[in-house]
Amino acid sequence: MNFRAVILPIGRLLIIIALFMLLPAGADLIAGHNDWAVFAVTALILGAIGALISAALEGQQFQFRPKETFLFVNAAWLVFSLAGAIPFYLSEIGLSFSEAFFESVSGITTTGSTVITGLDTQPPGILLWRSLLQWIGGIGIVVIGIWLLPGLRIGGSQLFAIESSEKMSKPYGRVEPFVARLLMLYLTLSVFCALAYYLAGMTAFDAINHMMTTVATGGFSTSDSSLGKYPTNTILWIATVFMLLSSLPFLYLIRLAEWRDNPHRGQVRFYLALIAVISFALFLAINSRIEGDPFRLLTLATFNVVSVITTTGYAAGDYLLWGNFVIAVFFFTTFIGGCSGSTSGGFKIFRIQILLSAIRTMLKRAVHPSRVIEPSYAGTPVSPGVLEGVLVFSVLYTATFAGFAFLYMMLGLDIETALSASITAQANVGPGIGPIIGPAGNFAPLSDTVTLLLAFQMILGRLELIGGLLVFSPYFWSQN
Repeated sequence: MNFRAVILPIGRLLIIIALFMLLPAGADLIAGHNDWAVFAVTALILGAIGALISAALEGQQFQFRPKETFLFVNAAWLVFSLAGAIPFYLSEIGLSFSEAFFESVSGITTTGSTVITGLDTQPPGILLWRSLLQWIGGIGIVVIGIWLLPGLRIGGSQLFAIESSEKMSKPYGRVEPFVARLLMLYLTLSVFCALAYYLAGMTAFDAINHMMTTVATGGFSTSDSSLGKYPTNTILWIATVFMLLSSLPFLYLIRLAEWRDNPHRGQVRFYLALIAVISFALFLAINSRIEGDPFRLLTLATFNVVSVITTTGYAAGDYLLWGNFVIAVFFFTTFIGGCSGSTSGGFKIFRIQILLSAIRTMLKRAVHPSRVIEPSYAGTPVSPGVLEGVLVFSVLYTATFAGFAFLYMMLGLDIETALSASITAQANVGPGIGPIIGPAGNFAPLSDTVTLLLAFQMILGRLELIGGLLVFSPYFWSQN
């Protein structure tokens, strides 16, 4: 294992973290809040450490083999999470270290769960830092690294695949041109989203913050009421559109803009159809229980479904008050997630499509045992290796969810909160089910042990489980 190959880009990432911290430092300085010094001093220290590491290893040639690739991805998320927690811990909001780490991990993994209360009165630096963590996490630490750090250009496609589930063939030869287009797309979505929020009535500060957490499908807000703070349908539909766009495959949106053939078309159609069916079903359920403007009820149903299925986690009212059917639908929707190669977390649509195709194949073979019938995806046969990978991931996903839920119950959570907390952390969704961590609550009442475990589960979910669990395997550290 070549640890120097991992340490050098980590040093450069520390410099990037330090530069981003200057933004909330400036916001607090302008607002006259003392926390500006926390951000400034932390940025100075992290930047100095990063510069020393870079200077010490600069000029040396390193090769990123698969082991170094996986180790770097895990180290990058851990280092960024720890660094991001420092301002939360040292600021005047008074979080414990485990709470600060939880908040940082929830931000950088774009989960959106929070332990902070009274967001409407928090200083601008803290609010901006939360949003920045999600905006950075949405595009992916490693994607930024591929673009900004020359030392990561070897194995760039592997790094991107670990974070995003995007394992399609390289559309532009090398991964760097694709990442350049991806960054341009991300910035374009960000600009238009912020502008739309501002024109719809948000303040400039709120528009910028919600832009970052919308296109990242993260869900942090500047208010305890989330987007429920804004009663207009316009803002909810703006959020719905940009959450939906950000949960589509990056490659799909890039090729759509370039008018090129699109291999993700089938995945997107299935995804949009699923959202339409679930939203309409919930609208009918809500309309039968609540009297009100039908268009408003349709807006609330669609917004909340898109918020959960894209793993954003915004809330507009407490949907747990809409009946048991609605609660059950939202719980199972939490498992689904967005498309591969997007900012969304979750199980991912392409895996569901492959599993459904495998089930159909088994049923057809049972009826026609003499026929050669193979599962397919996007019009092409699914290879045995891909099908095996999806099946193994499905088992691992279920086992990890159940295992962590069992741990949370052993640590004192009721079964509803434990199950909900486990899947919302693993799928990087944000709010859970129940009075404690539901859309009207937060994670502050949970113990330090539970919050640390949830933070670890968030990182595992963001790294598609295998990318995070691999480093705990003895095979990973063996010399063979």
